[in-house]
Amino acid sequence: MKETWRWFGPQDPIPLEHVKQTGATEVVSALHHRYRGEAWPLDEVLQRKAEIESAGLPWSVVESIPVHNSIKLRSAACRQFIARWKSSLAAVAKAGIKIVCYNFMPVADWTRTDSMWLLPSGGYTLRFDEIDLAVYDLFILERHGAEDDYPNLTFRLALDRFQGMSEARREDLEQTIIAGLPAAEAAYDREMFRHALADYEGVSAADGGAKLIAFLAEVAPVAEEIGVRLAIHPDDPRWPLFGLPRVVSTAGDLRAILAGCNVAANGLTFCVGSFGARADNDLLAMAAEFAPRIHFAHLRQVKREQDHSFYEAEHLAGSSDMVGVVHALLTEERRRHREDGLAEEMPMRPDHGHLLATDWGRQANPGYTMIGRLNGLAELRGVVHGPEFAMRRSQLPAQATSLYGKDRGTGI
Repeated sequence: MKETWRWFGPQDPIPLEHVKQTGATEVVSALHHRYRGEAWPLDEVLQRKAEIESAGLPWSVVESIPVHNSIKLRSAACRQFIARWKSSLAAVAKAGIKIVCYNFMPVADWTRTDSMWLLPSGGYTLRFDEIDLAVYDLFILERHGAEDDYPNLTFRLALDRFQGMSEARREDLEQTIIAGLPAAEAAYDREMFRHALADYEGVSAADGGAKLIAFLAEVAPVAEEIGVRLAIHPDDPRWPLFGLPRVVSTAGDLRAILAGCNVAANGLTFCVGSFGARADNDLLAMAAEFAPRIHFAHLRQVKREQDHSFYEAEHLAGSSDMVGVVHALLTEERRRHREDGLAEEMPMRPDHGHLLATDWGRQANPGYTMIGRLNGLAELRGVVHGPEFAMRRSQLPAQATSLYGKDRGTGI
């Protein structure tokens, strides 16, 4: 597997020379200054590529080309924004970048309620708390109809917590949810957020899924023609927030997406943390079923708590079988080499690292600290190399296998 590192461009607190020191061999990036649905000019894509290559690293995955809300609503303005998305896709292809990760989450991109949750180790992590989300939705945002979306117990717990919550914590909660986490497609104030949500009133998950398929019907054939693979990222969290539809959450959703636009370019980002936040997802079965259409992997972990709450855990210590998922992806790589003649490895990256040690007090994007991700990458590197070693060993003749190591001069 190819080890990649997400870099947020020249404004990223982590410079490319430090990225190179992590051992990651490729970069995941985007034009983050063009996140409002504009078409990406080819000269700016090439400039960003040159910046990355100046550090001796290739830009291998675009994450993300944002999908404008008009496309998710199929409003009258969607035609121009689809045309711009195709134009951006063409610019990426001309720059030689072959994978584009994107998401279809409306209004609220990836969402957390706490960006500085204290771990027993003394480090800090990102956390999603179901009751805190209800506090904001019900009693701070005061979204119309929100009370119908929560069970009575959740409503009572949220009311108790809200009444005991300081004004500073209320402000921090709002900023964490709507001001935009790293690479979110938009940042809002309270009134802007209310208006954006109102546009989706009455839009069901079935409606949202149909709109996604309609979008893919237009862009995936273009991607196929120009040699770019699309890799949709699952919803994060993977259940409805603020009454918004979620359409990339379960194995059934993935089957519908792939069948609804059945071209090879229409594929997936397999995010262990996002899929693993739901206990009813069988990640090993999903990795095996959808393996041929997985173009990119986010190897991050979450630890599930009660209800829908979770926090970003150590990469090997969360609620999902990370080792099993990695083995499934390596098995798919091996199949591609054997059956399809593809030598290219699947890109993966560590994600949502903890705030640790000397990163404390330094400027950093929440979830994208240097040491936390480096720690995750080191753990994942070991997990990847173990199965790779076993696979190589299984291909050796029996005599060489029985004497593995000694015949190679190690003396073992």
